[in-house]
Amino acid sequence: MTIDVTINEQEETFKNYYASELRKKKQQINNNNRGFNELEDERRQVFQQAIRTPGRRGEVIKKEEIEKEFTRRFKEENMASSSSHSQ
Repeated sequence: MTIDVTINEQEETFKNYYASELRKKKQQINNNNRGFNELEDERRQVFQQAIRTPGRRGEVIKKEEIEKEFTRRFKEENMASSSSHSQ
């Protein structure tokens, strides 16, 4: 029981740390042909690592957090675009 709690705490700590690191990465959301692609590069690297070492919990967590970050940024971008169009 104690081991499970410790693992869950470690996973949660890792998720929070990794999510904060992802927020620092620059990414052009609507046009990937120009601008920064740091977040996309991170996604590509994590997916390649997951292919080499499938099933590792750390890679699974990273993939989940990257997708959450892309979703968050996409929603923010769409909200900003829709509010600027309505004005």
